[in-house]
Amino acid sequence: MTAELQFLEAWIPDKMEPGTVFLLEGPNSLGHSNNPFVAVLACPGCGTVGLITRRQLHGFETMICGGEECSAEFGFDGDSIRYRAAQ
Repeated sequence: MTAELQFLEAWIPDKMEPGTVFLLEGPNSLGHSNNPFVAVLACPGCGTVGLITRRQLHGFETMICGGEECSAEFGFDGDSIRYRAAQ
C-alpha cells in the first residue's frame, strides 16, 4: 500500500496531518554527524510527530512510528509512502 507525502513550506504545527513532512533549514547538529535529523514527519498512520534523518527522508532506511497506539512501519519511495507488508 502506498500514499503520497505532503510537504509544508512553513512550520505550522496545526497543519501537520498524517504523512506531512516539514524540512528543517540549515545544518542540523541533532543526531549523528553523517546522518543528521533533517525533517519533521507526522506518522502516516496516526499523525504522531517526530524527527527523521537524511537517510530516512531519501528512502534508504525505514521507520517505525513511536506513537503509543501505533506501530506503523513504512519508508519513502520518492514522494510516496511505502508501507511494510504484514508478515
